[in-house]
Amino acid sequence: MEKRLGFVGVIIHNRTKEAPQVNNILTEFGELIVGRMGIPHVKRQLSVIVLIVNATTDELGALTGKLGKISGVSVKSALSKVE
Repeated sequence: MEKRLGFVGVIIHNRTKEAPQVNNILTEFGELIVGRMGIPHVKRQLSVIVLIVNATTDELGALTGKLGKISGVSVKSALSKVE
């Protein structure tokens, strides 16, 4: 299966509680991540992270599945159609 370029959007609804778990998972899947941008929203105690990834559908599913299991974390992703 060929790797494709894509993105993952992550919203962390309770920064202090869930951010460490999210960062541990991102470290675990670090070989897939091409770029990362994170914006904290201090007043609302949430963060938005956007990842650029180079991954197969299985790899992306494993990453987003682990992130999505964390309570208080929302995840959306997409891969390019062209390999």
